[in-house]
Amino acid sequence: MVAVFAIVIFTAYLCFLFPVEVKEKKIEEKSPKYKAQMRKLWQIAQTSMKERKPFRAEKALLTILKFDEKNAAAYNRLGILYAKGKKYDEAVECFEIAQSLDSNPASIHNAGLIYLETGAYEKAEMAFSQAIALEGDVPARYIALAKAEEKLGKSKKAIEALENAFELDPKVTILRQILAIYEDMEDAEAITATAARVEAQIAKEMNAKKRKTIRRTTRKENNTKTEMKTKTKKTTKPTPRIIKAHVGRKRI
Repeated sequence: MVAVFAIVIFTAYLCFLFPVEVKEKKIEEKSPKYKAQMRKLWQIAQTSMKERKPFRAEKALLTILKFDEKNAAAYNRLGILYAKGKKYDEAVECFEIAQSLDSNPASIHNAGLIYLETGAYEKAEMAFSQAIALEGDVPARYIALAKAEEKLGKSKKAIEALENAFELDPKVTILRQILAIYEDMEDAEAITATAARVEAQIAKEMNAKKRKTIRRTTRKENNTKTEMKTKTKKTTKPTPRIIKAHVGRKRI
């Protein structure tokens, strides 16, 4: 009988009191004090990374994760920090955790960069392809994918990825990468055609720069004219009322 009574009390605790305690903890975590502490830690982490103080940044990020172990952004930043310090295993682990918590293409892309750096080209190809599937309008993802595919000997796929990058962001640097692959392939016809595209793109970019310079110069000239007109208006003094009153009168 005592055992049954104990079980009933424990069941009541689980049903009523335990959820209340959990709710109180969640409310406490989201209190203004908690939010202020987290903001301060984020600020320390970001400032430390900018000032190249990796140990201080790492400590701040690990403290954030101590309070919020499912913070994908903190794992992502920590991964970037480890990657800069060439701690590639730790970096990949952080990016993979961030990816599992939040399917963020940036985390997947960052993991791909580590795989590329460490020579795990198949994993890098897979990671970049996943990132593109989630966010296919970022040229850098296609350029990174092209590097992985080129390392794997997939020249045609690398060119295809670079062409996709060029469509999103037409730059001569991307065309030069395509040209370099064709040169390695010793495809004379493609080399000639791509070289012509490079020259055309250079001319296009130079014309665009000239137009920008002309617009900038015209804007400056217009601003100068406006400033001069404003100054002229300010320096011109109005005619006093007494003089106005006597204008046109005949002397006696």
